[in-house]
Amino acid sequence: SGHVPILPPQNVTLMSKDFEMILTWAPGEGSPPDVTYTVRYRSQDHMDKWKKVPHCKNIPRTSCILTCVIRNRFVKVQARVKAVSGQLQLPWVKSQFKDYYSEVELAPPVLILNVKKDSVHVNASFPLPTCVEHLPWKYELNRWEAGSEDKKKYEEKFRKDSVIIDTSALRGNYCLSARSLYESFNLKYSEFSQPVCVLLNHKG
Repeated sequence: SGHVPILPPQNVTLMSKDFEMILTWAPGEGSPPDVTYTVRYRSQDHMDKWKKVPHCKNIPRTSCILTCVIRNRFVKVQARVKAVSGQLQLPWVKSQFKDYYSEVELAPPVLILNVKKDSVHVNASFPLPTCVEHLPWKYELNRWEAGSEDKKKYEEKFRKDSVIIDTSALRGNYCLSARSLYESFNLKYSEFSQPVCVLLNHKG
């Protein structure tokens, strides 16, 4: 009948991006438009138990965010995905193992500036899933005069702490940029945020 066999999902990968742990895959060859996917995962300390992921059951998309269903950030997990089309159920395809603690990839923070008479108070807002807000995220801040390469670096601060910059001696256009950092087996950094510039002690 010239029927093309449907192949199971391809390139099933557990990856991290912007503080999230995400399972991604590509549709198998010959997949019809109505195909849906279901995801499960297991952790290395309970290898005999595949757990359901309620928000990734019979979904049309080809990714599933697992960050907040994974209870233990230090144990490696593996995920698997199954494609279903009508009565046809294709075999599960597994990802590799990864753990959040050592594999997390960071996103840059967003800077919030409060400009006062002789100081600027800088806070960093992190685009975090709520389930990982308690982890010891930090940020590092750079300040420089617009057009200059000479950057002043401020000590690492915890996410909730402000950096207070004394601006009484600064005149002109100053820019600020920050990156997230996180200590696991080694120090991890995000990219730097888009610079935010502010005119200080401007006369007139």
